[in-house]
Amino acid sequence: MGTIKNISRRGFVKVIGLASGGLVLACNTSIFSDKEKEEIKNLVDFNPNLFVQLNSDGSLILIASRSEMGNGVRTSLTSVIADEMEADWNKVVVKQATGDAKYGDQNTDGSRSIRYLYETMRQMGAMAKAMLITAAAQTWQVPASECTAENHFIIHSSGKKIAFGDLVETAKILEIPTDIQLKNPKDFKYIGKYLRSVDAEEYSNGSAVYGLDKRIPNMKFVAIQRCPVAFGTVKSFDKTEALKIAGVEDVIEIPRIEKPFGALGGIAVIASNTWAAFKGRDALIIEWNFGDNEVYDSEKYMNQITENVHKQGKVGKNTGNVNKAFKNANKIVESTFQLPHLAHAPMEVPNAVAWVQGDACEVWAPTQDPQSARKEVIDYLKTTEEKVTINVTLLGGGFGRKSKPDYVVEAVMVSKAINAPVQVVWSREDDIKHGYYHTVSSQYLKASLDENGNVTGWLHRFALPSIVSTFSPGVDYAAGFEISSAANIPFDIENIKVEVGQAPAHVRIGWLRSVINIPHGFSENVFADELAFAAGKDSLEFRLNLIGNDRIEDTTDEYKYDTARLKNVLKIAAKNAEWEKQLPEGHAYGLAVHYSFYTYVASVVEVSVINNKVKVHNVFTAIDCGTVVNKNTIEAQMQGSAIFGMSLAFYGKITAKNGAIEQSNYHDYQMTRIHQAPKVHVEIVESSEKPTGVGEPGVPVIAPAIINAIFKTTGKRYYNLPLSDYDLL
Repeated sequence: MGTIKNISRRGFVKVIGLASGGLVLACNTSIFSDKEKEEIKNLVDFNPNLFVQLNSDGSLILIASRSEMGNGVRTSLTSVIADEMEADWNKVVVKQATGDAKYGDQNTDGSRSIRYLYETMRQMGAMAKAMLITAAAQTWQVPASECTAENHFIIHSSGKKIAFGDLVETAKILEIPTDIQLKNPKDFKYIGKYLRSVDAEEYSNGSAVYGLDKRIPNMKFVAIQRCPVAFGTVKSFDKTEALKIAGVEDVIEIPRIEKPFGALGGIAVIASNTWAAFKGRDALIIEWNFGDNEVYDSEKYMNQITENVHKQGKVGKNTGNVNKAFKNANKIVESTFQLPHLAHAPMEVPNAVAWVQGDACEVWAPTQDPQSARKEVIDYLKTTEEKVTINVTLLGGGFGRKSKPDYVVEAVMVSKAINAPVQVVWSREDDIKHGYYHTVSSQYLKASLDENGNVTGWLHRFALPSIVSTFSPGVDYAAGFEISSAANIPFDIENIKVEVGQAPAHVRIGWLRSVINIPHGFSENVFADELAFAAGKDSLEFRLNLIGNDRIEDTTDEYKYDTARLKNVLKIAAKNAEWEKQLPEGHAYGLAVHYSFYTYVASVVEVSVINNKVKVHNVFTAIDCGTVVNKNTIEAQMQGSAIFGMSLAFYGKITAKNGAIEQSNYHDYQMTRIHQAPKVHVEIVESSEKPTGVGEPGVPVIAPAIINAIFKTTGKRYYNLPLSDYDLL
């Protein structure tokens, strides 16, 4: 890692736009042009992806480079700096970064913000603290070794103290020390504790600004009618009736941009308010060229890919000899699993404000990946980086949908066309019918048991349209990362084979919270429970034995897969649920455990089935995500994961007929409601390991745990989701 350097106020204010008057620490020198680097002589490389400014009044401004969507990242990342710096959390102000490579990777998905930035945030805070200690020592003319930092003060061993803000004028001219000391974790005051969100007050009083809240002068509102079939185009349109709607000002066609994150194209209605834009769009008469994807029928497609998993596929992994294991088996168990497309359906629909002026553009949007948005805008306008600004608002949910900036491109296209600022707003129907869908899948699993009920062979064959198809049209087999989640099962089985069947894509496939871990976590956990039943063993005992002896998997990854940690979360969840206790009639426990995003999660779910209706009463989740930064965030993410996973298990299903998505809103793409919400009990494993993902790993275990509980109380096992298809809700 490089070295943090102090930056002059003039240079910092010029480039970043913060108020002057403070000690400024910067990171990632790519923010400056060569000319600016010449002007700022004391700048040296460092790359932790955030900025720090301490002002003379003691206020501490921290720049958040990642997007906030309920994931708590604006609080978690900044609290790490504050902890190492010994800052007073009440004096911290968090500012949101614009989309720019100067901040490093800003893509807020993959459950990696803390994993990527934790250590460098600690370094940032420790550097600032060291400078303030040096400044105080110089002021008092004492050795720095006699000074310590505590709660926004530097304190001398004699008892005298001086506030951080009073040291700014001295500290800002200091060289950065080359040798710093990080805190002993036992001395953390914020890290590993319960911290309230820095945005909690704004959330509560309604002042928080989401994308839909953004307004700028003379802004027009835009609704777009897109082709019902993915990648279809406009043949002709009649705007006569649309223009009769009060408030509608213009109707234009925008073309499809044939890029992974390009606009789908369609007819845009420009109006003085959103309602008029929506009503005008409804009045359009459009004839479409539906294109090749008009043939897409999701029911027939499921039959097709299911046929593909019942025949030999491309080999993704082959250890031992599964055929020999099957031949010598005491018992064979085999099952087929079918899971439909899913939609993200965040509460806040995709939207963006754009103002194109010549070859320059400014955007305000709820985006998970502002740098991708910036690149798409630059490419479309054929302009240069410094002329495009992407302002990141708060996100009313994302789940991966808002890392794809097609909606930003749409706003830019319309603004350029009409030479005015615009806000493109998707309706809920737009969101459901024109998204990037979680992949549909069919999976076939087969296993052999010996006379002692031990698993001797495991075959996992699956077919699903790959995410890669969105970036490389025509790809019709799963990619390596999609195969690896099936290949890297945590079970101690000598003979394992993974095969992949063909599955061409007919809609845009995109990552959704937990991605490939949803289908594979489901099939592996349900099938393992089925094997336990076939072996005549308790599900918990069987699963622990299946994972096997404690071992650290030999991988090239810096994060080593530790089966002891996996078993530990399973034992904790079972203990907290009191796994062996007698439950009321019609109630049962089901369990599931999964490793994803380098995190270990297990859930035991209490389900009742009474009068053929399923109800989830309790969810007991244990998570080991390494070093904990904010327990409040982790608990919230596990609670949210439980509800998210329940929604997928109960209702999640997107279907297509004649190429068009059949669902349209929350009435036919339902979510778990308040009255269905269970009690969610979360235990966070204390750990000194590196921090790992939190936002996604809690999702994959919920649906299979529910299915396993249903089987335990009814004797009926469901291999296909959602459960609403079986009139169980």
